[in-house]
Formats: sequence, C-alpha cells, structure tokens
Amino acid sequence: MLTRHALRDHLLVTHLAGAVATPRERNLSRYRLFAARDPRVLIGLEPESDWRFPELLQLMTQRCGVSADPKHTSGQDAIDPDRTLVALDAFADRLATAAASGAPVLLGTGHPRPLLGFYASLAAALSAAGCDVLTPAQGRSVDITTRFGVRTYNLHYAQGVAMVREPGARAPGSEPGAHTHSPLPVRTVLDVAAGSGGPLPALVIGDHGWVCGAGQLGIEAIGLADSDDPALFVGEAEGRVSVAVPLDDTVRSDYYRPLTRYVLNRACLSQ
Repeated sequence: MLTRHALRDHLLVTHLAGAVATPRERNLSRYRLFAARDPRVLIGLEPESDWRFPELLQLMTQRCGVSADPKHTSGQDAIDPDRTLVALDAFADRLATAAASGAPVLLGTGHPRPLLGFYASLAAALSAAGCDVLTPAQGRSVDITTRFGVRTYNLHYAQGVAMVREPGARAPGSEPGAHTHSPLPVRTVLDVAAGSGGPLPALVIGDHGWVCGAGQLGIEAIGLADSDDPALFVGEAEGRVSVAVPLDDTVRSDYYRPLTRYVLNRACLSQ
C-alpha cells in the first residue's frame, strides 16, 4: 500500500503539487475573469456571492496554497501537497460512501488524455462494488463555443468515462477525446437521462464543467482542479461541490497512477 508520505513525495517529484507548471500570470488572469463572471471560467457555476479578485485570491490560497501576495504577478506558482492529500482523503471517503450504498455514478472528463486512466480505474472499482456506472447520451451531439468558434462534438464513453470527441473516425494513437471546460456535455447527459426515465447519478466524478455543471444542478459532485480553475473551489466553498482536489491536471497520465492506488485503497475499493 502506498503510504501518505510516499504519495506526498510523488506529488512533489512529478510536480502534481509543489512547484507546478501553471504560471502565476495564468492563475491571476483566470481569477480576474472569474470575478468578472466570464462564462469561460465559471464553467457552469453560478456563484451566489460577489467574488471579487482579493477574496478569490484568498480562497485559492486557502484551498490550493497559491501565493497570497497580489504583488507576485509573474513566474511560478505552487499547490500545497498537504492540501492535495487532505482533499484526496475526502475524495476517497466520498467514493467509499457511494460504493457502500451502491449509488449510481457518472464519470466525465474534459482532460481525457492525462486523466482517462484515473477515472477509468475508479469506474471499474465502483462497478465491481455494485454501483451502476451510467452511460446515457452516447453519440449525442453537443455544440460548444471554443476559441475557434462553435464546434460540434459527440459524446463518447470510454471504459465508463464520458468525454467529447470530434465527429468522424479516430486515427490510432490520436487523442482519446477533446479538451473542454464546458458544462454543456454534462447538462446534455443529465437531460437525456432524465428524459428517458433512467436513473440520475447520485454522484458525479470528474473535472471542469462536468463537476461544476452537475453541482449547479444540485447533484453531488467531486473532482480534480488545477490552480487556474477557481470555479470548483468556489463551488466547494459555497456547498455545490463536495470535494475539489487541487493538483496539476495536465501532467503525464502515468503520474496519476499512485493517486489512483491511494484513493482506491483508502476507499477499500482495491481489486
């Protein structure tokens, strides 16, 4: 079993936490956009409070461990590994609760290249524990606004994990799905599930718009979030996201495997 100390070392060595790749300039820019209620950064959340930049910076310092100094405007920023570990424990405990009750779950990611393996392992473990891993709206089209204009994507499930992909055949070795922060995919999935009379998830597990979009609709959601994704941490502070785990969400996919083992061991879901 991976010890907590060993996992902390792993977080630092791989830069999942500690000195992360997300630059300070990007963090501050996205905090300001969130304070201005830019939908690209809200990613499906409708904040109840008036989150101004100073308040948001203070929250991100508390939840992630980024620098609290507003005069620190460039260079590297950081995520506190101890905050990551505390959040991973809470994340695992919520998985254990879902597994114990056999709750229906939905897993989805806007970062399929690095994170598909992480979520797929959770899906397999929850399914083995008796949870219904939901896969509604397979193949449905979703129009998402991107920096290149409105693009049409199709909902796709791989190993029980939802994502969006560009229409057409996927060449071997290419990306498993598209990167998106949009809440529209989870809204589409939930709308189709409700319309078909099928079960709705008791828990949504994912990142970006999958978490914020579900939480905004009143469905319990837990997920991973980088230091430039304030919406998940605001959602957690306001009670619409149950757990937001601070870490770099774009490192190599194999770097997340120790996190998977740690979470499944703590949740008593190891196979």
